[in-house]
Amino acid sequence: MFPIRLAARALAISVSRGFMKSIADAGTDKTLGASVLGIEAGELMSALQIAMMSRLLYTALRDALFAHPTLLESLNKVFGSSDNPKAHDCLPD
Repeated sequence: MFPIRLAARALAISVSRGFMKSIADAGTDKTLGASVLGIEAGELMSALQIAMMSRLLYTALRDALFAHPTLLESLNKVFGSSDNPKAHDCLPD
C-alpha cells in the first residue's frame, strides 16, 4: 500500500489523505487489480483499466516514465512495492 501523501503531486498541492494499492500475480507478473482512495482516483483507475485491458505486466507500470508531478507517476512506487510488500509499511503518519 502506498500513501498518497508521498506522491509528488499530492505534496505539491498539500494533500495527505488516501492510498493506492496494487495486486499482481507473483508467478506471471500479470496486473490483477488496484485500489485507489483519494484525489484523482478515477483518473488513476482509468489508466490502470487501460493497462489491464492491454494485458500490461505490472513491471511495465513499475518501470514506465510518467510526467512529473502527477499522481500517475506514483504507479512506479505502487507497483514497485509489489516486489517488496513491506516497502511502505514503516512510514510515519
